[in-house]
Amino acid sequence: MTHFLDIHTTDPDQLRQIIDAGKAMKAARLGRPKGAPDDEQPLAGHMVALIFEKPSTRTRVSFDVGVRQMGGQTMVLSGADMQLGHGETIADTARVLSRYVDLIMIRTFEEQTLLEMAEHADVPVINGLTNRSHPCQIMADIQTFEEHRGPIAGKKVVWSGDGNNVCVSFIHAAGQLGFDFTFTGPQTLDPEAGFVEEARAKGVNIEIERDPMKAVEGADLVVTDTWVSMHDPQSARERRHNQLRGYQVNQRLMSNAKPDALFMHCLPAHRDDEATSEVMDGPHSVIFDEAENRLHAQKAIMRWCLGV
Repeated sequence: MTHFLDIHTTDPDQLRQIIDAGKAMKAARLGRPKGAPDDEQPLAGHMVALIFEKPSTRTRVSFDVGVRQMGGQTMVLSGADMQLGHGETIADTARVLSRYVDLIMIRTFEEQTLLEMAEHADVPVINGLTNRSHPCQIMADIQTFEEHRGPIAGKKVVWSGDGNNVCVSFIHAAGQLGFDFTFTGPQTLDPEAGFVEEARAKGVNIEIERDPMKAVEGADLVVTDTWVSMHDPQSARERRHNQLRGYQVNQRLMSNAKPDALFMHCLPAHRDDEATSEVMDGPHSVIFDEAENRLHAQKAIMRWCLGV
């Protein structure tokens, strides 16, 4: 079964094939109306279940549109629709869904939910996000960087802020695709040490630097994400702001990176918190290319999973 669960568990050559396929599928759509189907209809006759335990804009729309462009159909299910794991077990849900659909994408909280779904499903499962990782986002980010600056191998990526699930998937990608990665943020929000060591063992340079101005020196790409989750209580939000205020991506910070450095944020953003509007709307920013490429990268992932 060809699941797409995490970047560090997917063969690097296969990752490269997916990224290149995403680029090709995007190029093939140039000049087409947004609602027009692709010339190829590789998902014709296929049904894809899109499961959302967490709210979503970009993941939901990009997967739904991608399936439709490729000729397939979607069934969108929320956590409330399914009560996933609260009545019927996740294993039984996976077995039942496998009788109805050809592919499952799940956006959930606990990584174990994803892994159990994949273990018991008879169809491919895609990780649309867990609390621990967000591989689809990083595949789109790599595609975006390479569209603007060429191969990412050997480049320097700097993450400023919270060592969250998106940061972790960037570290996974560094180990698999051969680029250097620097995390700058408070020690209390460091990314998981095991993932850092795993990437280092693959021969790439993974650094933790507390001084953000020093961290971005020589950076080809600067990335950040929201400081707080929509589920965090107000007290947690205030603590996060106090911890992370010094790691805001602003013009002063970007001026210490390479002159042609790119800026990314996976969105949604709290403007003028983790990044200033001046940076988000400025010449370094590729945030909307990045958002668009969720569509193309995920279409390539779905085709890879289904072998079509």
